[in-house]
Amino acid sequence: MSTVPVVAVTVGDPAGIGPEITARTLAELDHDAPARGVAVGDPSVLRRALAAYGLDAEVRTVTSWDVEPTGPGVVHCWDIDVVGDREVPYGEVSPLAGAAALRAIEVATEAALAGQVAGVVTAPINKEAIWAAGSEHLGHTEMLGTLTGSTRNNTMFVVRGKKIFFTTRHLSLRNALDQLTEERVFHGIQEALTALRVFGHDEPRLAVAAVNPHGGENGAFGDEEIVHIGPAVERARAQGEQVFGPVPADSVFHQLLTGRYDGVLSQYHDQGHIPAKTLDFDGTVSVTVGLPILRTSVDHGTAFDIAGQGIADHGTLRSAFLAAAEYAGYADRIRAEYGS
Repeated sequence: MSTVPVVAVTVGDPAGIGPEITARTLAELDHDAPARGVAVGDPSVLRRALAAYGLDAEVRTVTSWDVEPTGPGVVHCWDIDVVGDREVPYGEVSPLAGAAALRAIEVATEAALAGQVAGVVTAPINKEAIWAAGSEHLGHTEMLGTLTGSTRNNTMFVVRGKKIFFTTRHLSLRNALDQLTEERVFHGIQEALTALRVFGHDEPRLAVAAVNPHGGENGAFGDEEIVHIGPAVERARAQGEQVFGPVPADSVFHQLLTGRYDGVLSQYHDQGHIPAKTLDFDGTVSVTVGLPILRTSVDHGTAFDIAGQGIADHGTLRSAFLAAAEYAGYADRIRAEYGS
């Protein structure tokens, strides 16, 4: 592989904005870009995406991942040969589009597992479309877990170099609170500390967010901090870890940004998403930790309502690509920690 990392970028659902933001991101790469990108999808889908933007760029099919830098105006594409010359209507759930999205993920993952690319960047897919194509997976993360044989799939948000983790994710708020236990929080702490070390923080400092106002005010506003979160923090500290909390959620993210901590463990989905996306929506990147490969992603959907109009902002995909380029140097650490 070239000394400059090569990153595979899956185009996502062809009926959504994924091909557009992928094509535009890769078409803008210049000779001194920190990584070389190869789109994984059908060339016809990428050409249609470029036309939607009105961009005069070439889609160049490749058969080797080790592509040479070409400068702006060229999109290298690994042809998955699923859509071909058939038309995929924009903004509609389609088994064909779902099949293309699935095949792109398979091809990119295989290349990453073989060490042919340094990492994978994924554009958004549509769950209904992949189910219509025969997939039984709930989404990207579950599929990647199956393809890599991993069961340690967790999400790490990166925004302006700061990391945010999640004890619970895709649950209602009521169910998330019901699932907060000392063991679950302690496991979240352990996984967050491991990820921080893998991604370059040799002596990580982790804050654990409270869930109740003012951290519960010693039980006046709820006892989750006393019963579950606090004991988990103390267990980690007893092991010599730099873990702090429960820290009230209205201040912990400010403290993260000012450098007091390297990461925050949030307790539920929106607790971590809202501050990250408010601070920098386009700059917030999702990194799947626990896989034996590097995977970064946008954290938005297929945007069927604007697909094909050439108005989709590619900033999030660009940020995900740059994050993959930055973290490519940790590929060996990732494989060593999560590959067993």
